[in-house]
Amino acid sequence: MSLIGETTGNSPAAAGDLIKDGTDASFMADVIEASKTQPVIVDFWATWCGPCRQLGPALERAVAAAKGAVKLVKIDIDKNPAYAGQLRVQSIPAVFAFEGGRPVDGFMGALPESQVKAFVDRLAKPGAAGSEVDQLLDMARESLETNDLGGAAQAYAQVLQVEPENARALGGLARLYMQNGDPERAREILAMAPPDAKDPDLDSVRAALALAEAAPSGEVAGLEHRLVQNPEDHEARFELAGALAGAGQLDQAAEHLLHIIERDREWNDQAARKQLLKIFEAAGPMSEVAKAGRRRLSAILFS
Repeated sequence: MSLIGETTGNSPAAAGDLIKDGTDASFMADVIEASKTQPVIVDFWATWCGPCRQLGPALERAVAAAKGAVKLVKIDIDKNPAYAGQLRVQSIPAVFAFEGGRPVDGFMGALPESQVKAFVDRLAKPGAAGSEVDQLLDMARESLETNDLGGAAQAYAQVLQVEPENARALGGLARLYMQNGDPERAREILAMAPPDAKDPDLDSVRAALALAEAAPSGEVAGLEHRLVQNPEDHEARFELAGALAGAGQLDQAAEHLLHIIERDREWNDQAARKQLLKIFEAAGPMSEVAKAGRRRLSAILFS
């Protein structure tokens, strides 16, 4: 149930502009362009999603309390799947905050109302996007993406000196250690995060560590030999994908799983598709592995 009518001090028209239902067709105007003048929160939801029914009203109350400093756009992903797909939404509710035409923050799942209010309040605060912590986090992310691990580590360390439980910094630092081949240190960083911390990098590293722990013990060379003998040996290909994923070779693992899905999407109760989604999570929703893999998966499933 919408709380637009409860917005204190706003006319119905103004309240309607503050909290609205969005569509794929209106996304550019309602989110991208609108966020260039003030923060816009996007709530991806669906009618069948129980946690969405908990989170939605809490978001509306927090946005209404911000008195026009933040806008909320609610998008039903069943009716409007395009931008949810582009943002690699894997579960709902999924919330993204946009400023300056790009996503700057977000979380997945239903949070306690106090945390929802804190999330909205941070966005509503003038100059929040330009704060020193956010600038450091942006610098760290850019360094990480260009493989400047030393620069990224320094920036994340500076953030953690100010905010020891900053989820974005802990998630980024854990990813850094994974990229540097140090899963044990990454696991230590994960342990420093609060139990309810929400961050895509934290989720990604947890998924990568889980893949490594679940990797089969068989040698890659032996599995590859089995495939040379019989390219349609799905069991060998699936085990090979698991071994490659455990070794961090997520792109190659994804290729093998997509091969299985293309040949027999129902094989072993859709085991290949389920494992592929874990690989997308481990690689990160904005990674090339996930983006290219989802395009190919869609082409296979809807061909």
